[in-house]
Amino acid sequence: MKIAVEGCCHGELDKIYETIGYLEKKEGVKVDLLLCCGDFQAVRNEGDMKCMAVPAKYRTMQTFYKYYSGEKKAPVLTIFIGGNHEASNHLQELPYGGWVAPNIYYLGYAGVVRYKGIRIGGLSGIFKSRDYRRGHHEFPPYNPDTLRSVYHIRNIEVFKLKQIQMPIDIFMSHDWPRGIYHYGSTGELLRKKKFLRQEVESNTLGSPAAEELLAYLQPSYWFSAHLHVKFAAVMQHPPKGNAAPRLTKFLSLDKCLPYREFLQIVDVPDRPGSSEGLEYDPEWLAILKATNSLQRTTPNPWNPPENNGLHERWDFRPSEVAMMQVVEDLNGDLAIPDNFSQTVTPYDPNRPQPHAAPSCSTNPQTTELCATLGLTDLYAYAGQGGGDLGRIQGSTGGEEDDEDGNSVGSADEPSEYPTDTSGLSNSFNPDEITIEDEWEEEEGNEEAEDRSNSEAAVKGAQLSDVPVGEVHTPSRMVLPPPKSDASPNLLSKLMNLPPPSHSTPATVRTNSGAEREEHCEDDVEDASAVRVPKRTSDEAEAPGSRGPTPRIKRRNQVIYTAVEDDESEG
Repeated sequence: MKIAVEGCCHGELDKIYETIGYLEKKEGVKVDLLLCCGDFQAVRNEGDMKCMAVPAKYRTMQTFYKYYSGEKKAPVLTIFIGGNHEASNHLQELPYGGWVAPNIYYLGYAGVVRYKGIRIGGLSGIFKSRDYRRGHHEFPPYNPDTLRSVYHIRNIEVFKLKQIQMPIDIFMSHDWPRGIYHYGSTGELLRKKKFLRQEVESNTLGSPAAEELLAYLQPSYWFSAHLHVKFAAVMQHPPKGNAAPRLTKFLSLDKCLPYREFLQIVDVPDRPGSSEGLEYDPEWLAILKATNSLQRTTPNPWNPPENNGLHERWDFRPSEVAMMQVVEDLNGDLAIPDNFSQTVTPYDPNRPQPHAAPSCSTNPQTTELCATLGLTDLYAYAGQGGGDLGRIQGSTGGEEDDEDGNSVGSADEPSEYPTDTSGLSNSFNPDEITIEDEWEEEEGNEEAEDRSNSEAAVKGAQLSDVPVGEVHTPSRMVLPPPKSDASPNLLSKLMNLPPPSHSTPATVRTNSGAEREEHCEDDVEDASAVRVPKRTSDEAEAPGSRGPTPRIKRRNQVIYTAVEDDESEG
């Protein structure tokens, strides 16, 4: 099975699918699945454009509406997560995931699905400490603050993902896990993005929430985007108990532009006996059911329960019985139904509606899933002015109770991340430009656009035998063969997965530089299944550029400023 991984989409679906088609013809392969790592921009009409946090002059329709209206159909199954440039009113309709167009599936605020036996998880949005402890309270029409806070990651989503026990093959986040840059060619990264040096050296670049999930989930692969740069890393996790140490191969990709490295094809071994289509994950759905009462739709700060003596229940890992109950709820059919339906009128280029107001519709997919599993439609609930779900079901003052009356969380506890360590930058970008121009690209792009889209766009995706940095990696990334299906666990047989092989680490060990070098040396053989192409010599300068040093975008620099200027989040 061949999986195409793409960085920031920015609505360029036509060009991405063209590029995949070009690679298929060139290399004689067939891509089975496309994964997009955020900034997807599922804009259906003019009203949706007003729900994107971008300067007004850069609010363009792009090409997604063609797939939403039915004018086109995605030629390859596409799964994506949200970033920080999204039609948030559209994605909020699907808090637990769903189809945004035929053959294009959104994972939700957080989610796990299975495709041909491969477990794929993801976390949408970017990390900002000031919103991390809040509920999903935003609802259209957004004000200047909620237009941005709506795509900020919440602690409840991270808490849900930390209830997972079965191995994850692939995980996606938009921003990087903090510290991952120490496990790849840091020098190569800083040559491409010089202004990130201070954050890298102080280990403040990236998301601490994603760092925590990386240490806990230890997936075989982790894909990201956001920084508009291609970067690969190989991280060997500390061993847990008697289990063999696990390895995560990290890859971040650029955005879809000519001469940019925005696409990578990954070879994934098929799991014999697996279903062919996209399927729900029983463990994940059981987690959603177990944690439903923990969800919040107000901006009040709150922390999930911990084993600290304050809560009667803190462990929401589902039992096998709970997972089998999910299968029963779905009448034994885990296949995700092909139940896409339009909830707004799509854009018509012959009848533009520039003054259209943002829509705020409930989505039948969410309604159906919530009715089947007993979940709460957060979007509908927030639109009705709903309060904290836990308080409605029962409360004992400062602590929140679940539906059984057990204490499950407190708003008075300190946050896990008291400061925003996603980037405390004092770095100076000599090429800083004004906010209104933050989306301008390098000079010469217009000239490059005049070339064949397929040939130009694929430049950044072409495969090369040149290794990158200290981690020597070959042609394509290949997932390791699945472990034996032999398991006494009935659900493991049902899901065709190996038994759980990891648990929450007691501490997350930060490796010294010497340890990292040792890991890199030890991992060369293991990493030989991974290929991370770099630009060839003829790609060093795009036509019309001003020399070998590219113009650095203000957007990339101000993502990580001490002053939280969300106007310029990348």
